[in-house]
Amino acid sequence: FLEGSSRAARGLKTDQEHTTLSVNSFPVQNSNQSNIMAENADQPTALAGEGEDITPNKDGGVLKKVLREGEGDDLPLSEDTVSVHYVGTLTDGTKFDSSRDRDDTFKFTLGKGQVIKGWDLGVATMKRGELAQLTCTSEYAYGKRGSPPKIPEDATLIFEVELLDFCGEDISEEKDGGIIRRVLKKGAGYDRPKEGAATEIHLKGTYNGETFEDRDVQYIVGETAGDNGVVEGVDYALTKMKKEEKWRVQLKPQYAFGDDGKADLNIPPKAEVEYEVELKSFEKVKESWQMDTKEKLDASDKVKAKGTTFFKGGKYKEALMQYKKILDYLEFDAERIEDEDDKKRADQLMLAAHLNLAMCYLKTGEPNKVIEHCSKALEKDPTNEKAYFRRGQARFTIRDYDDAKSDFTAVLKIDPNNKAAKNQVTAIVQHQKKEREQEKKMYGNMFD
Repeated sequence: FLEGSSRAARGLKTDQEHTTLSVNSFPVQNSNQSNIMAENADQPTALAGEGEDITPNKDGGVLKKVLREGEGDDLPLSEDTVSVHYVGTLTDGTKFDSSRDRDDTFKFTLGKGQVIKGWDLGVATMKRGELAQLTCTSEYAYGKRGSPPKIPEDATLIFEVELLDFCGEDISEEKDGGIIRRVLKKGAGYDRPKEGAATEIHLKGTYNGETFEDRDVQYIVGETAGDNGVVEGVDYALTKMKKEEKWRVQLKPQYAFGDDGKADLNIPPKAEVEYEVELKSFEKVKESWQMDTKEKLDASDKVKAKGTTFFKGGKYKEALMQYKKILDYLEFDAERIEDEDDKKRADQLMLAAHLNLAMCYLKTGEPNKVIEHCSKALEKDPTNEKAYFRRGQARFTIRDYDDAKSDFTAVLKIDPNNKAAKNQVTAIVQHQKKEREQEKKMYGNMFD
């Protein structure tokens, strides 16, 4: 069924593309239900033409008949990931495909055209655990041409579909499940607000089903979120949204109110919360290529200050993002700047960016990147004490003792009274001595 990439794009997927899913969240079936499912796997339980017309224009193209009711009231939303079992048959009862025969559940993103239109429509109406028959005319299946050899031309198809589970998309950078979004209403256009964009949004926050805030907010993305009571997860989610789009966003504590909670909103420590976020409007931020030199320099000053704030707050990943922007703004055009004052200012900003990036990478435990940025800083300022010291620290970390000692010695040439550099040189000598003694003992034992 559906061999080849072009067919997979129009319908379900090739056998090689099926992915086994965990269905631990789905209730265990009793023996009677299992027997019913086994019977259903071999043949359709109802005749073609039965069921409710679920097409938007009521043209009879997709008929749905519920064979077993699902649980709860929640339905999958557009762009949710859904997992199903299915059996596909022709109207004469001929089975052309079955995930049950493969004992392999099928997973796809709803509403993205990854499956036939009849499935995108039908599965969106189902609840968890529901078993339904979908009768799809060729217009909502494989069209006039069909999908030879198993799907004839202009074929009406009958699918028995069981919705096992569905979930939103994890949009967090760390992919830690901390920011899960579900699309309630699709937005307009293609643009999304970037950091620095003035936005108007509506927020509705809930905890355990109780609303703790419901308000309009105007603020600048990535800059004034905290001042306006917008939590980190919502601020980040907005950078992925389009104008007039509305999402349901589920946040783990680290992206909401953290370990402390929010007493004045009755949010306890380490609470998971949910927001409905609507992006009403936003102003586009200028891209780097749209800026003149003065604008790039001013923007660099701003992100440098934001990076420092993040660094002092222990948010090193966020600080890194800010400092990198300085290089994005200035590095490519630095040699083309003609005004001497502007050129000097750009060089100072880039030097600070490399030094601060090196400091961040020391904190995140990435010594090779520390060495890279310190070396670039020294290209701009060959007598920079901080660059030598931080590069020495990184080289010490990776046990490159000779080069580390050389860096700390360079610091002492610049400032003979630098006690920290003296201590590092002493520590290196001690480490080298200790390692030589360990090696001597190890090799000595080998020949005893």
